[in-house]
Amino acid sequence: MNVENDNNMAASGKGRLFILSAPSGAGKTTLCRALTEHFSDMLYSVSYTTRKPRKDEMSGADYHFISKKDFVAKIKEGKWAEWAEVHGNFYGTSAEFLNEALASGNDVLLDIDVEGARQILKKYPDSVTIFIMPPNPEILRKRIESRGSDSREVIERRMENAEREMAQRDLYRHVIVNDSLHEAVAELVGIVEMYRKGGRQ
Repeated sequence: MNVENDNNMAASGKGRLFILSAPSGAGKTTLCRALTEHFSDMLYSVSYTTRKPRKDEMSGADYHFISKKDFVAKIKEGKWAEWAEVHGNFYGTSAEFLNEALASGNDVLLDIDVEGARQILKKYPDSVTIFIMPPNPEILRKRIESRGSDSREVIERRMENAEREMAQRDLYRHVIVNDSLHEAVAELVGIVEMYRKGGRQ
């Protein structure tokens, strides 16, 4: 999307879709939270899933939890902006939510993986895509291991997935290296502010 289209979007009152992707352990969740706290009018797109909620998760905040039957029905009805099946569970983003929010002039933040971002870009090519990178793979591994909740097998699988996602970072308009959280937040806020003012780099 060029500058002229960016300005036209701002003038039309249509909201923008901001997509954040990152490998596990790169700090995406913290950055998303910081962004929505800074821009209190920005809407966060809560994904839908068929997996069971964990004990500390709240429906409507962490995920919208629905049955597999309902999820599959929405696939057939074309209700998902993107969806995927991961380890036997379905995950998806509501097209209705995105369309209504954007048409109402609201900016929307979508936290999604690389494959999901590819699907979204086919339907929303004007999306502002931002990829969060760790300083290096060694630091990423330490961050994942420090959680203390994953087995060695799971850690290795997360690292393999991370390498695969980081190799696709050129898909994104902007790449932020999360070495210093304070600096990463400032850079992220700056990018969003730039688009909100009708410009881009």
